[in-house]
Amino acid sequence: MPVDLVYPFTGRWRTRNSPADRVPSHGTALFATSFAIDFVPVDEAGRTAPFSLGSLLRPEPPERFPGFGRRLLAPVEGVVVGVHDGDPDHDAVRGLPSVGYALTQRRRVAAGWAALAGNHVMVRTRSGEVVAVCHLRRGSVEVHVGQRVRAGDPLARSGNSGNSTEPHVHVQAIDRVEVDVAAAVPIAFGGRLPRNGEIVEAE
Repeated sequence: MPVDLVYPFTGRWRTRNSPADRVPSHGTALFATSFAIDFVPVDEAGRTAPFSLGSLLRPEPPERFPGFGRRLLAPVEGVVVGVHDGDPDHDAVRGLPSVGYALTQRRRVAAGWAALAGNHVMVRTRSGEVVAVCHLRRGSVEVHVGQRVRAGDPLARSGNSGNSTEPHVHVQAIDRVEVDVAAAVPIAFGGRLPRNGEIVEAE
């Protein structure tokens, strides 16, 4: 049975890498990511930052993107069992810079899940699954290990830390806190999964 979550945000977000479209959703089963999902914050017109000639040629500061720093919420009730908040928010890459970024992917994978996740919070549910919310803005985490949270409680802010080409949030569920030996757990949001490209609007 999937772990049923609430969306960890408000406003408009576009779905990417959804397990509703393929499993493993991110093209690999490494680090228990088979059922992980990404959401990219967009503006009222459903767009991310405007794409310009500069976007094609060079990295862009994450502050240019509409969702950088947008508040994130706990997706489930439980106890916080993991927090990391010290990684920097790096520049976003689109166009030609994304090619160079892709060439360094092997190095990031070799550094392990924590390097890919960047700043993150992990919440253990009452039934034992662990839900991770990743790529958070540096210094924005509002919870601590051992704290009990309810679904919808403030958690952090969206950022561009870890393995992230533009500000977004990555959500995955695993069967234990030790990611290297964990198994992926399916997730749903209110009983369903949005598909790639679908815009989710949460209040």
